[in-house]
Amino acid sequence: MRTAEDPRLELRADCSRCVGLCCVALAFARSADFAFDKPAGDPCVNLDQDDLCTIHPRLRESGFRGCTVFDCFGAGQQVTQHTFDGRGWRDDAERRREMFAVFPLMRQLHELLWYLEEALALPAAARIHPALRRARADVRTLTDAAAAVIVDSDIEELRGPAAELLREAARLTREAGPVGTGPLGSGRKKTARSRIQPGADLLGADLRGADLRGAELRGALLIAADLRGADLSRAELIGADLRDARLDGADLRRAIYLTQVQVNAATGDGGTLLPPTLDRPGHWT
Repeated sequence: MRTAEDPRLELRADCSRCVGLCCVALAFARSADFAFDKPAGDPCVNLDQDDLCTIHPRLRESGFRGCTVFDCFGAGQQVTQHTFDGRGWRDDAERRREMFAVFPLMRQLHELLWYLEEALALPAAARIHPALRRARADVRTLTDAAAAVIVDSDIEELRGPAAELLREAARLTREAGPVGTGPLGSGRKKTARSRIQPGADLLGADLRGADLRGAELRGALLIAADLRGADLSRAELIGADLRDARLDGADLRRAIYLTQVQVNAATGDGGTLLPPTLDRPGHWT
């Protein structure tokens, strides 16, 4: 299941190696993101007998915007191909129950692995790479365990120490280069540099052309923020909410802990610069 080239490649969703777990195991509620309610454990009506989505090319126009944002970090193929040896959920009630219990836990583990791999790719954090590798090994050991072991595990025991390492890796990287001067404030309103901080409420903020190099935006609320042309090099974005944020022309190539889920939730264009580990969403202009 692991690759020699870049371990992050296995932490990307590959629906061809899964059995539609996100379309069955998870619940969703009718909203702007989903066209109807679906309880956890019930197959989506758009899932066919081959475990493929029948409306995949037109999910957004069909009312399933949430499906285009979701990413399992490769948990689907790990559960299908490794934990359950390529078997599906349709022909065995007990296996179905186990698969649906393991999948959301595996997604949490794979998301944590993604962040650890990202931290290990940060040269400025080299002095804590040994500790990061140990944390990664502990998480990998659990992802490779039997279903019962994963279900009975306490993921927080792994997440807590790993989170401290991730914060330190981000700090070392943010401080390794020039820190931006903050928002330029071109347009309807200006955003003070003092508001650029962890957990900040920047909903709809005008950050066009902002110099956000080295900004600490962990957990920031950036829903519908205008980040067109902004420089987010070495900006820490773990947990930041980028739903409907405008990223046209923004530079995110060296953003810290940026995920495919965040990119999928935002809007951008051909001028948006992304890290090579992430894809440009099909709905972007």
